[in-house]
Amino acid sequence: MLNLKGIARKNPQDDAAAPKYYAYATTTGMVNFERLAYLVSNQCTVREADCLAVLRALEHNMMDELEQGRTVQFGDLGLFHIGVHAEGKATLEEVNSATVKKAHMNFRPAKRLRKMLKGLEYKVSGE
Repeated sequence: MLNLKGIARKNPQDDAAAPKYYAYATTTGMVNFERLAYLVSNQCTVREADCLAVLRALEHNMMDELEQGRTVQFGDLGLFHIGVHAEGKATLEEVNSATVKKAHMNFRPAKRLRKMLKGLEYKVSGE
């Protein structure tokens, strides 16, 4: 179950408007590689240290492949690839690497993850 709380947000286009309240998803903690390795090791015959080594290698290789401009398909989670924010130019000839402001990560969830997201149950704090 995903926990929600209400937060007030002002309309950036109308400072005089009263704020509206929106549902905001809250987290209940963080799961790191060590915890994931422990969980995986309890579900199979591989030792925790081996799981952690595989996860670290996966992290390194994903970052390397992304840096090479490749899209990384991560099983039933989805696709990761790098995108950029850049300045707009009037002509194609003006576009170059200096027009890039910053890079960001794009993620497209796979079908199985999208299905999980559709089936989420929600609980608002105080319910």
